[in-house]
Amino acid sequence: MSLSQEPEARPMGVLLWRQVATVSLLFCGYAAYYFCRADFSVAMPLLVEDLGRRGVPHAEAVVRLGEVYSLGVLAYALGKLFLCGLGDMWGGRRSFLIGLGGAAAFTMLFASGGSLPIFTIAWIGNRLTQSIGWAGLLKVCSRWFHFSHHGAVIGILSLSYFAGDVVARQCMGLLIGLGYDWQTLFRFAALAAGLIFVANYLFLRNSRAELGFAEAEANPLNLYADADAAPLRLRTLLLPLLRSRAFLLVCLLSFGCTVVRETFNIWTPVYLRDAVGYDPAHAASLSAVFPALGFVSVLAAGFVGDRCGPNGRPLLLLGGLAATAASLLGLMLLRLDLVPPWAAVVLVGVVAFCLLGPYSYLGGAFALDFGGHRAGAVASGVIDGVGYLGGALAGDSVARISVAFGWRGVFVVLASVAAASAIAAAALFAHQRRVLRTVRGKRDD
Repeated sequence: MSLSQEPEARPMGVLLWRQVATVSLLFCGYAAYYFCRADFSVAMPLLVEDLGRRGVPHAEAVVRLGEVYSLGVLAYALGKLFLCGLGDMWGGRRSFLIGLGGAAAFTMLFASGGSLPIFTIAWIGNRLTQSIGWAGLLKVCSRWFHFSHHGAVIGILSLSYFAGDVVARQCMGLLIGLGYDWQTLFRFAALAAGLIFVANYLFLRNSRAELGFAEAEANPLNLYADADAAPLRLRTLLLPLLRSRAFLLVCLLSFGCTVVRETFNIWTPVYLRDAVGYDPAHAASLSAVFPALGFVSVLAAGFVGDRCGPNGRPLLLLGGLAATAASLLGLMLLRLDLVPPWAAVVLVGVVAFCLLGPYSYLGGAFALDFGGHRAGAVASGVIDGVGYLGGALAGDSVARISVAFGWRGVFVVLASVAAASAIAAAALFAHQRRVLRTVRGKRDD
């Protein structure tokens, strides 16, 4: 089935071209968001060294920067919970542009500072404005594509943050290798985001209806399918979600998965340098293995999930999280004095492959399945917001665990989180299977 199956008021080829252009703009835009996130992780060893030159001991510098990171993630989580509903009120384009423009502006502020207070203000501002970006993207997507194509389209768009992360880390690793300082990394990220912001401002549109095409169709089974067209209020949007057991399980899964994901996003360069022994430039480049394998994982999860039937996503979540827990135990047991350094890199990649593909379902296809046209941004915001409340632990808490117990202690904690999340995925799988049996029974009657 093509992306434009029904007759439209304008030529079908024009709609398809505009859909491709919309996906391209959103893809490049969200990839640019990650230039303004990866910079902190890549620059972390350099920031620790810079603080050391200012008289801050290494362990204290790691903890203080971890605190800055955690505050940023907490701001991101709160923004997801309380601001993403704005996308349902004023349209996805505005949210997406605010996030992209804010990321560029606050990243430039970070580059202009040299003290922890400036770092803290800039990072909180960066993450807070970025928090509404993904919900804005989903809102635009829901207005451009029929629900039957959301899985494929969101799968493609989910690759944007892996692509942006990989390209950013490789480019920044090259800059470090050429001798540039951490300020240059942040200016480079801000410039990339600023250029993509201009392109989206000029060419991105909220919906296909704005250009004379018929409205895209929402999933008829969404939680708001039977609701009337009453004015949008946050309470009326939230209540159906909070009453759904499946939605609450997805939120719990988002919490656990984001703890693991954010830990690797921020600390992989530091782990590869301090524990494995790579220099900062190589650690920055090799840290791209996590988003790179995540890219592959999203493609594989999308392909396999479509062929596993209506309950395929919870099944893949269960298998992926169980394998993630096993891989994290492998990192904990790894004897770096007996194996080559690349063994640690390989295991980091295995964690990424097992985790990130199934994880991509949570704030994307699941959110639109729950929210439809009416509350897709709110559903995404709540799922991701709860997740990033867990992600806030990846900064300060992981820093303190690594200082007190080493990286083995970190991997034990992460393996426990992944195992608990696998249990939640099993509960979601069982719940969804019961719902499907009930629906099929009603159809048979």
